[in-house]
Amino acid sequence: MIETVRAHVNRWNRWQERSVNRRIFSAALTVGGMTLLVRLFSIGNTIVVARQFGAGDAMDAFLIAFIIPNFGANIVAGSFYAAFMPTFIQVRERDGNEAAQRLFSNIMTLTVGLLSGLVLLLIVLSPVLLRLLGSSFSGTKLALAEHLFYLLIPILVINGLATIWTTVLNADEKFALAALVPALPSLGSMIFVIVLARIWGIYAVAVGTLLGAVIQASLLGRALRRRELSLILRRPELDPNTKIVLKQFTPMVAGALIMGVSPLIDQAMAAMLGRGAVSELSYGTRIVAVVTAIGTAALGSAVLPHFSKMVAHEDWAAVRHTLKTYFRLIVLTTIPLTIGLVVLSEPIVRLLYQRGAFTAADTQVVSRVQMMLLLEIPFYTLGILVVRLISALKANRLLMYGAVINVIINAVLNYIFMIRMGVAGIGLSTVFVYIISFAYLFTVLMIVFRKEVIRARQ
Repeated sequence: MIETVRAHVNRWNRWQERSVNRRIFSAALTVGGMTLLVRLFSIGNTIVVARQFGAGDAMDAFLIAFIIPNFGANIVAGSFYAAFMPTFIQVRERDGNEAAQRLFSNIMTLTVGLLSGLVLLLIVLSPVLLRLLGSSFSGTKLALAEHLFYLLIPILVINGLATIWTTVLNADEKFALAALVPALPSLGSMIFVIVLARIWGIYAVAVGTLLGAVIQASLLGRALRRRELSLILRRPELDPNTKIVLKQFTPMVAGALIMGVSPLIDQAMAAMLGRGAVSELSYGTRIVAVVTAIGTAALGSAVLPHFSKMVAHEDWAAVRHTLKTYFRLIVLTTIPLTIGLVVLSEPIVRLLYQRGAFTAADTQVVSRVQMMLLLEIPFYTLGILVVRLISALKANRLLMYGAVINVIINAVLNYIFMIRMGVAGIGLSTVFVYIISFAYLFTVLMIVFRKEVIRARQ
């Protein structure tokens, strides 16, 4: 039996080594499989939380409290990964492991310092921010959100470190652990709700999430130490390689900040619709997030290292071939998947959530929100592929301009659609944002790619 398994593994390894596209596909399968497990834990956590808290005040308060640290963590994750990996790979291949370690240490120290300062700033501004986000909350509900916020804000620094360490592991094409450990915050939340929700109430969700994030970062750090990478924070040096990363990181952060405002706008505008609307919007995003995460996390994590190597060697024919291959694959897989999920939207919500405090009326609203959001899947996935190539080409400033357009469109369409459709209108607005975003990204990619090919030929 063992010999049979080894033979299949060896055959698979020989198959994937025959081309770059096969290596990307293999890595995408690995990340996709791990991400599926992560999202299954997330769904399990959502089911447990929905049964315990439904779409009531406690859940609304938690979501508003969590959106700020989660917003910050997503900004760091999206910006840092795309800004750091291409330069890290190029430095390691050109100058060796010692130079790569120096770059890693510099960026890690700068990131921790930046996030620590941001945490302090957010604590000072939290009363104002929470009032803006929870504009319709009562005084008691707003006080609960504030207490939960103070408990959850350390996640911003913890996830920042986890993102740095994940980037380095993925640069070495070690995808499995980095893709699996994000399940731990959901697992921690689920366990704490099951065991302690009757005693701690909504605080069980917050404590479980925080503890899971700590364990996640610890496991990633341990994996890097085994690869003989130092995790000690040192005084950073602004050498040329570090400056290159910072130059790419700055527009990425600006773009992510601008684009990341969209979920904040969505939650704040949902809060205007009355009790439970914030929770209904959140529940409606969960299945969509599972589908997009499996595809986009898998593809995004797998393709960026290879795009970065192709660009470093100016292998433009390979870049073009890989882009066309995965563009075609995304279209052929995501469109039928989207149609099927839209048709089954209400039965899925009823099966997963309708029990305990989650009522049949909640199912009707959440299924409509989910149906709208599912339409974004093809455009979102194609956008991720394009964004990764733009990042590999170190043209991240163009992403910032697109983010500005997206935010404006999102706010305007939210207002138009929510008047007619309620919270489901916010979901439909998001779909139009991703359609317009993909059109912009693809256009600027073609312009940048053409310039790089012409420059290489001269």
